[in-house]
Amino acid sequence: MAVPSPLLRHPRRVPSGRRARTPSSLRHLGVASVTRHLRAVPRADLLIGLAIIALGTLEAFTVATEHGATETPELWWIGQALVTGVLVWYRRRSPVAVFILMILAQYVWHRQGYESCQTWQLASLLIVFHTVAAELPFKPGLAWAVTGVLVFDSGAVDHRWLPFDEVIFLTVIFGAAYLTGLAVHAYAARVHRLAAHTVQLERDRERQAAEAVARERTRIARELHDVVAHSVSMMVMQAGVLRRTGSASEEMLLGIERMGREAVDELRVMLGALRMPLDEAIPQPGLDLLSGMVSTLVSSGLRITLDTVGDPVRLPPGLDLSAYRIVQEALTNAVKHASESEIRITVTYHVDRVELEVLDGGGGAPSELSTGNGLVGMRERAALFGGRFEAGPRPEGGFRVHASLPISHQEVFADERIK
Repeated sequence: MAVPSPLLRHPRRVPSGRRARTPSSLRHLGVASVTRHLRAVPRADLLIGLAIIALGTLEAFTVATEHGATETPELWWIGQALVTGVLVWYRRRSPVAVFILMILAQYVWHRQGYESCQTWQLASLLIVFHTVAAELPFKPGLAWAVTGVLVFDSGAVDHRWLPFDEVIFLTVIFGAAYLTGLAVHAYAARVHRLAAHTVQLERDRERQAAEAVARERTRIARELHDVVAHSVSMMVMQAGVLRRTGSASEEMLLGIERMGREAVDELRVMLGALRMPLDEAIPQPGLDLLSGMVSTLVSSGLRITLDTVGDPVRLPPGLDLSAYRIVQEALTNAVKHASESEIRITVTYHVDRVELEVLDGGGGAPSELSTGNGLVGMRERAALFGGRFEAGPRPEGGFRVHASLPISHQEVFADERIK
């Protein structure tokens, strides 16, 4: 039976997407792998390792006989220096493994019959003692450092009893190297704590900023509600009277115009406040403007009476604004629901508090303009300053709104919160 010649066989095909690796490509991959590993080594460790390799090579060519070699140069020392330099490169990744290997390398050195230690070897040992303290937690680092000192002081590396002065020398230099590493470890831990604290402070600052924005949005929404609800309700009410009576008196038309202008002005102030720096004061109304507001409504045909009991005192801006808004909202509700009945506003000044009361006789139908936020907003304003708020129907008919706001130094801080 004839066997086909191997030359006639089809060549083995390489699967699509893969290429056969030639020796040149394998060499390229090897170089790339080495380069990648070297880039991963910290630059300081890379320079230290290169310095150890250079120093070991220099001693191999200059002072080999002074350390017990038969001749200079001693070329195999270059290989040992190269291995030591590579170990130093990876001392941070595996500090314990490098520490043990360095002690074993020193043991092998002395087993070759050399009694003295070269300069680059001593420098490498000091570096690894420093590393176990700098890279390891305190207890494991201390344990390894003490073990290393005892190994050298006991003569286990040299296979001889060391003189007392040499024991002291090795203990001092290795202990000093360990202490420098411990100082670096403590500094790194402190930097880490400060960085974590800084991150936490930044998170707290962002959270406080978000809370401040939310509070400001709530305040602006409350102010806009009070301004728009009062002015628009007054204009709608007066326009309704004109529609029902069919008589357009000049005073009512002027009142509607004045209300519209006031609403636009207050809205302009509120919206302009959004573009003002936070440290600039925003002009705010107070109880001193109640008389003007009542006069405008009275000129429109409403029956409103304003009474002031006691000597008016200067209130903190925040308290003064809240008191004005409470009366304004209560008056708006009274006008919407009281029909033609009389509305009475009473502002009473006491030594420690100011009391606000708005009474109406009722008799009107529920208004479609009510948003349901009026009583809630008045209650929140009173609670902001630690005051009391009451609202409800009167036994004889109508509705009563009463607020008592304390006057004390606390209002100053409350005023800062609402700004």
